[in-house]
Amino acid sequence: MAFKLDGNPLAVDVPFTVGDVNYPANWLRLSTADEKTALGITEVADSPTYDSRFYWGDGTAKTLTDTNEVDENGDPVLDENGDQVVTLGVKSVLKAQEKVTAGSLLAKYDWYVVRKAEKSTAIPTAITTYRDGVRTACTTRETEITNCADTAALVTLYSFKDDGTAYMTQYPTDPNS
Repeated sequence: MAFKLDGNPLAVDVPFTVGDVNYPANWLRLSTADEKTALGITEVADSPTYDSRFYWGDGTAKTLTDTNEVDENGDPVLDENGDQVVTLGVKSVLKAQEKVTAGSLLAKYDWYVVRKAEKSTAIPTAITTYRDGVRTACTTRETEITNCADTAALVTLYSFKDDGTAYMTQYPTDPNS
């Protein structure tokens, strides 16, 4: 919650003065609603914050699907190669992020693959299993994103249940952690 005095915001944990009286930094936290009202302090709701992955700053949902850009005449906007300019929607952006995450998880163990190719040294089973699990989880997560019908479904997918477990498929645990 935010507080205002005479229409001006009061910062919590900052001392302030009303008339000739100086109030300590913790006064807003420790005072009662009646004490605040007696000084003319009003409580206002904080401005809502929106997850920027899914919403613009004003709370408007971002477009989920890719958009072919057009000019004011409705003609396709083309890039320098003559290809249609496409603005990626939320789903495409999130799926691209999943590929980056999976790539990062796999990269840690790429040296095993290189060693196998160069020296025919076997890759430990735990590493192979982990790498397969990362690829499978990435594919599943992308499918889960694709299957979301609307923004609310995506928000839920990226949240957690009351028991702390995720709605979205999780990547496997690193075998060396």
